[in-house]
Amino acid sequence: MDLGLKGRKAIVCGSSRGLGKACATALAREGCSVVINGLDAERLARAADEIRTLTGAAVTPVRADINSEAGRAALIAACPDADILFNNNAGPPPGKLEDWDHDQWLRAVEANMLAPIFMIKAVLPGMRTRKFGRIVNITSAMVKSPRSHMGLSTSCRTALTALSKAISRDVAAENVTLNNLLPERIDTDRQKFMAERMMKLDNITREEARRRQAESLPAKRLGTPEEFGDACAYLCSAQAGFITGQNLQLDGGAYPGLI
Repeated sequence: MDLGLKGRKAIVCGSSRGLGKACATALAREGCSVVINGLDAERLARAADEIRTLTGAAVTPVRADINSEAGRAALIAACPDADILFNNNAGPPPGKLEDWDHDQWLRAVEANMLAPIFMIKAVLPGMRTRKFGRIVNITSAMVKSPRSHMGLSTSCRTALTALSKAISRDVAAENVTLNNLLPERIDTDRQKFMAERMMKLDNITREEARRRQAESLPAKRLGTPEEFGDACAYLCSAQAGFITGQNLQLDGGAYPGLI
C-alpha cells in the first residue's frame, strides 16, 4: 500500500535508537524526509547513516535535549514546516510512591508531559494552515492498565493523552490528527533494562527474565521495533485521516479490557 507520504517532512523525537529509530526508518522508507533526534552525537550519526542506507531518504540528525526550550527550538528550526511529529522521550524509572520526591515528579512531568505538549504547540499552527498534519505520541500500555511501580510514567503520559484527545477534536476538520501508540514488551533496550531489574528483584537469570517477559503476553513473544514502526507509519498516512484521538495498543494481546 502506498501510504501517500512521499515528500512529507517528519520530526521524530528520541530516534537514535529503539522505537523512535524504528518509526523514523518506517517513515523514511515511505518517502518522508526525517529529522531525527538524540543526545549521544555518535549514536545519532550512526542512526542517520543507517536510515539513509536502508531507505535512501534525506535524514537530518539534531543533537538536542527536548526537555529544554532550546532543544525543542533546535528541532523546529531544522524542520519548521513539519507534516508529521512523532513524540518520544525516555520514560522515568519504576519505583514506589513513597520513594519519589518532588524533584523526581517534576522531571517526569517535564519529560513525559510538557516536552511533547510544547512540541505539539509548535507544529500545530502550520499543520492547520496546510491542511495536513499527523501527530503521534508514544505513551505506554500503563495509560490504560496502571501499575503502581510505573506511577511516574502513568500519571504524566495519561495527562498527555487527555490533552491530545481534547485537541484532536478541534483540528480534525483541518486534516490534522493526534493519536497515541501504547507499547508493551517491545524488544528494545527498555525491555533489557526491565529484565535486569527483574533479575535483581527475583534473583533469576537473564534467560529466565526474558522468558517471563515473553510468557506474560498472550502472543508469547516480545514485539519487534519494526512492527511498531509500521504501525506508526500507517497512523501518519494519507489513509488514516479519519483516525484521531485514539490509543492504539501494541501489546501482543496483553490488555484484558474491551475499550
